[in-house]
Amino acid sequence: MAIAKSTNMIACALAACAWVLAAAGDARAETAAEAVHSEPLDVATQKEINALYRKLIEAENHHDLAAVRGMAWNSPSTLFVAKTATAEEGNWAGFWGIDLVMEHLAALYAAGPFRIEPDYNAVKVVGLTNDVAETYAPVKITVAYAGQTPVPKPFLMILNWIRTPEGWRMATDIALPIPPAPHS
Repeated sequence: MAIAKSTNMIACALAACAWVLAAAGDARAETAAEAVHSEPLDVATQKEINALYRKLIEAENHHDLAAVRGMAWNSPSTLFVAKTATAEEGNWAGFWGIDLVMEHLAALYAAGPFRIEPDYNAVKVVGLTNDVAETYAPVKITVAYAGQTPVPKPFLMILNWIRTPEGWRMATDIALPIPPAPHS
């Protein structure tokens, strides 16, 4: 009987320890979750990136390749997702590396009208880390490249920015065409 009482007391003590440890773990998890949800970039940095986005759009609309290149990450990992010249090339593709990105932009500009019109009221900049940010922008793009009719079409433009020793640079530019609404 004394052994049974002793075993029950040990079981109760272990259960109490487990409960205390679990409660402490939950508190740490809540603190960790709060840290995950805190914004890694301050408002001033978000405004800086937003201003860079506006300058990038201005440079692209003026077909200023040198200015665009200066705002892009000088890396083989720079990515531009866009329409290809022919359907045989996949119709849409990723163009990797700063040189290929610039070549593709030059071809877009040379093909005729090219203009990006962001809805600046809907542009959102968020920090993903202290050194990586993302710009989300609903835009209308007018482009004649690859036989397209140069009329404004809706896209979602998603850019990732990376903090470099030279400042923030665009690392990815992904333009997602928005399909027409389905007929009801």
